Amino acid sequence: MEATLAMGAFLGAGAAPRELADPEGAQLAAAAAAGSQEAFRTLVQRHQDRVYRLVVRMVRDAAVAEDITQETFLKAYRALPSYDPHWKLGSWLLKIAHNATIDHLRRQRLDTRPLEAPVDEDAAGPIDTLADESLPSPEQSARGRALARELQRAVEALEPAYRELVLLRFQEGLAYQEIAAITGLPLGTVKVRLHRGRKRLAEALAARGWR
Repeated sequence: MEATLAMGAFLGAGAAPRELADPEGAQLAAAAAAGSQEAFRTLVQRHQDRVYRLVVRMVRDAAVAEDITQETFLKAYRALPSYDPHWKLGSWLLKIAHNATIDHLRRQRLDTRPLEAPVDEDAAGPIDTLADESLPSPEQSARGRALARELQRAVEALEPAYRELVLLRFQEGLAYQEIAAITGLPLGTVKVRLHRGRKRLAEALAARGWR
């Protein structure tokens, strides 16, 4: 009952209902906002791996990533009453994680704003997916495993701003518009940085003999 009332508050009294991007996530967030600790525990369990995976590849420090992940969910808990259920819950959490990670990187005086350049129309290379689930299994060829290792190294070597967008797009499978909303960047900037990030990955792999 409380969750239903909270959902009503989210949608606004008398407002025409709009289609929710993530109905199950919205219901879970509403229950957590209404005070359900079980709902919040479920929320954390469902999304903590995804948040941590992004953060650890951004900061490249497991202990720091754990701290930022905890900070992300603490901030999310406090912000639940203002959560807009027309956002995907996972994307909303990634936006909080993005902000916390960028704050950390800025405190460390790392450059998170690489110079932009015009989009090159040439193909960027064979980089179509970067999800953990797609990494080669032990049964696959040694060449495939080696390529996966080289790709991960190349991603880690990217500047933070490029690296985050590449991870959000190819590891998390987010649409350009979702990435723009999470990072606060214009859609055109997202597309330019992703294109150049892909090209840099392809160049790094080519330099190691992968074509």
